[in-house]
Amino acid sequence: MTKNTSFFKKTLPVALGGLMLTASVGLMSNSGIAIDKKAPNTITNADLKVDTIATGLKLPWATAFLPSGDLLVTERAGKLRLVKNGVLDQKEIAGVPEVWYKGQGGLLDIQLHPDYAKNGWIYISYSSPKAEGEEGEEGGANTALIRAKLKDHALVEIENLYKALPNVKGNVHYGGRIVFDKKGYVFLSLGERGQKEKAQDLSKGQGKVVRLHEDGKIPTDNPFVKTEGARPEIWSYGHRNPQGLVIHPKTGVIWEHEHGPQGGDELNIVVKGKNYGWPVITFGIDYDNSIISKDTAKVGMEQPVTYWKPSIAPCGMTFVSSPNFKEWNGDLIVGSLKFMQLQHLVVKGNKVVKREVLLEGLGRVRDVRQGPDGNIYAVLENSGKVVKISRK
Repeated sequence: MTKNTSFFKKTLPVALGGLMLTASVGLMSNSGIAIDKKAPNTITNADLKVDTIATGLKLPWATAFLPSGDLLVTERAGKLRLVKNGVLDQKEIAGVPEVWYKGQGGLLDIQLHPDYAKNGWIYISYSSPKAEGEEGEEGGANTALIRAKLKDHALVEIENLYKALPNVKGNVHYGGRIVFDKKGYVFLSLGERGQKEKAQDLSKGQGKVVRLHEDGKIPTDNPFVKTEGARPEIWSYGHRNPQGLVIHPKTGVIWEHEHGPQGGDELNIVVKGKNYGWPVITFGIDYDNSIISKDTAKVGMEQPVTYWKPSIAPCGMTFVSSPNFKEWNGDLIVGSLKFMQLQHLVVKGNKVVKREVLLEGLGRVRDVRQGPDGNIYAVLENSGKVVKISRK
């Protein structure tokens, strides 16, 4: 990229089965999805090029595109960085709140308000340490959401919008993805913090997707507002560790993916008040190979659109709506931490009908965004880079 250039249902049956990598064709096959392996891809790996947009980052987690063409990048250790003209500014952005940086915790997602050009609001999620008087374990933490404005290289006018409770000492499963709909609401994904049974407990802010007004107030039409003992912010529940959350640009439907244990990473369509089953139903097994549940389906619990087995550790995803990749418009690009690749999921309606692997060996993909210029951007955790994927 040259200097001064702006960066511009759930109806599949349980019998879908697991996914296996077919090395010869680079596709993910699924017994419930018909794939013509002889058909040429509309866009192949040979058609793609990868350019490094930023380097020198330490455990980067997410990025946001400013109207100026600059990039904001979160680093998990608690630093917010600015990339100008492809160069990492060595001066950190001040004003970042105290972050509980342990295990998978830290500074997480960042999103600009849809009307950022007018209001200047930046939304950030992070693992927040237990404050005096908060519910939960001493020395614990949980996922929080703030909004702030950027002025003179610092976050100002910081507003604490939400914190999941109780605080938990465990170091895993924060979720933390932020997404806006077009109706004035913001959604935040919450991991179950390693306490899987809490994903089914409506009195706990663990293993949920929550819905708030953009100022942090709780909407009165949320599904559990009138349910005794339930947290009124909950929109859906029964999630494990949701690290992908996007809204379809045309339909407005919320899509979410989450880490399973060994096997059973899921892609879901998030619907008001629905239960996504963890840990009562799962396509995965525990890390010691023990059975978590013998059930993969149960009445009253949602089935995934599709799932990955073996697990790919999905992180970040974006819908494609760019003329740069017109053959992929309406499809999903998903990042994989485990296999260090991107995956292209062909979406028809609310179904995934095909998958293919892109750019194997790219790096541990923590975030995937379509940029204002119509190209795909990926945050690579292990190499500390942000890269741009474009057509040759």
